Amino acid sequence: MILACHNISKAFGEHIIVENGSFHIEDREKAALVGVNGAGKSTILKMIMGEEPLDKGDVTLSKGRTIGYLAQHQNLLPGSTIYEELKSAKADVISLEQQLRSIESELKSLSGDELKSRLDTYNRLQSEFESRNGYACESEIIGVLKGLGFEEEDFSKKTDTLSGGQKTRVSLGKLLLTRPDILLLDEPTNHLDLNSVSWLETFLMNYPGAVFIVSHDRYFLNRVVTKVIEIENGELRTYMGNYKAYSEKKQQIRDARLKEYLNQQREIRHQQAVIEKLRSFNREKSIRRAESREKMLEKMTPVDKPAETVREMHLTLEPSCISGNDVLTVEHLSKRFDDQILFQDVNFEIKRGEHVAIIGDNGTGKTTLLKILNQVILADSGSFTLGAKVSVGYYDQEHHVLHDDKTIFDEISDDYPSLNNTQIRSTLAAFQFTGDDVFKEIRSLSGGEKGRVSLAKLMLSEANFLILDEPTNHLDITSKEILEEALNSYSGTVLYVSHDRYFINQTASRILELVNQTFINYIGNYDYYLEKKDELTQAYSSAAGENTTPSASAVSDSKLSWQEQKEQQARERKRKNDLKKTEEEISRLEERNSEIDHEMTLEEVYSNSVKCQQLAEEHSANESRLEELYELWEELAE
Repeated sequence: MILACHNISKAFGEHIIVENGSFHIEDREKAALVGVNGAGKSTILKMIMGEEPLDKGDVTLSKGRTIGYLAQHQNLLPGSTIYEELKSAKADVISLEQQLRSIESELKSLSGDELKSRLDTYNRLQSEFESRNGYACESEIIGVLKGLGFEEEDFSKKTDTLSGGQKTRVSLGKLLLTRPDILLLDEPTNHLDLNSVSWLETFLMNYPGAVFIVSHDRYFLNRVVTKVIEIENGELRTYMGNYKAYSEKKQQIRDARLKEYLNQQREIRHQQAVIEKLRSFNREKSIRRAESREKMLEKMTPVDKPAETVREMHLTLEPSCISGNDVLTVEHLSKRFDDQILFQDVNFEIKRGEHVAIIGDNGTGKTTLLKILNQVILADSGSFTLGAKVSVGYYDQEHHVLHDDKTIFDEISDDYPSLNNTQIRSTLAAFQFTGDDVFKEIRSLSGGEKGRVSLAKLMLSEANFLILDEPTNHLDITSKEILEEALNSYSGTVLYVSHDRYFINQTASRILELVNQTFINYIGNYDYYLEKKDELTQAYSSAAGENTTPSASAVSDSKLSWQEQKEQQARERKRKNDLKKTEEEISRLEERNSEIDHEMTLEEVYSNSVKCQQLAEEHSANESRLEELYELWEELAE
């Protein structure tokens, strides 16, 4: 055992965070701390670190063990670069190397006992340097930086110019490099793209120490942890297994307790009915039997009814009207910022009822695409078309659709003036805003609260095409599950950007991956995407090793490969271009033949045999060409 919390208690006024809670973390164990927003997860980590005093209980770290902590908010020293910050985590190793270099320069001028003494020191330091993997120090720093999504050109950036998310990644990198015996991580996957999260999963699964994680990323928890500690209503409970096992076991326990409670209530009602009947006989023997049963009831240990699952929000998404089958058509869309091309010549379509997730690395242009579709910014070239009867509902992760100077109540009432006071309050209550909370200004709200206001507006919009940018950001697990249920019951069309792989798995029927400035299409959820992506990598890497072409079966099994889809997209662009040119030529020739027909009715033309002959030949040639074009158009259209 490396860490133990025994009978810990903490309250803020009347709000109890935890009461007489206990758990422990074993050496090398990977554990998670889960609970709804506000349950006290971050407070418990601060109590372990001594940043928040305990009201009662003990926190014990095994003697001689080290602990590292990643908080949600970082304060880096200004003036240093990203690389220098991470290098500082290896200060002891770098100091050893400097001592070794210093001794090496001294040895040339030493002799006798002094030389022997310095050589002994040198050998001792070199042994320690090697045991700390000193020779791989620089490559380890670069590996962590790249794993967390930093490019080499980022290494020299000053930390005081970084965004909050970048600072969190730098702090996480420093912590991982220090390699403490136990890591405490508070939302470590925030601000990481999918590749970086995948890298972190592998790093933590292979980490030689223990890890204690607070996270709302269920996919991440499923892969990394083997124990889940839940905080709920001030109680701590421990479940063995990953998040999925915890979720299933929690439901099984609740179902068993509910069944036990209902059975006892049934037995109590039965005994009470028998007692009442026996007393109604009003005979000494029957009264004694009734009293005996009453004593038996008094001795019965009551079973508490398990608490109902708390529904943080009540979200129902329903469009006011049905759109046409063609919801969105994107053609030759391109966007760049300065010298960076985000995407170019992008083409795709979305049909009614589809749930499409856009994934890709940070900075590739996913959010930019959504902003273009919502006319927040303009594309450099290309176009997009919304289909018939399409009405758009937009969820912006930066909540620019909200107005900082308005109250929550005014935000709703100004956008939906037909709603009365009661209707507005009922809507906001469904999203946990009650009483005077509705008069809070938007600027004073947390990220999670702004997210709930945006979701409330989305629900009221009754749109049939939802465009969502990171809708699960700042939502706890329960709220994410509510959003998943609402989207899966939604009869309209959804296009969203998300890094939440569990959410994508639950809600997406199709994935568009933005990579190499274009989109690759996968018809399935996130697990399907991973399966096809890996198949393709294996097929092509094995073929490269054997210097042969991949087998037909391998390629056909990976039909959604990046290369194939790029070729398919190119063929599709060519087909559309050819179809457009064919239609234009048909239109031009038909129009010309109409002109010829009109000219032939003019006296100055039909009285001129030469002119008539010329026009008749042109008309005939046009008709022959039109026959060819009609056939070509039919082929292209099919």
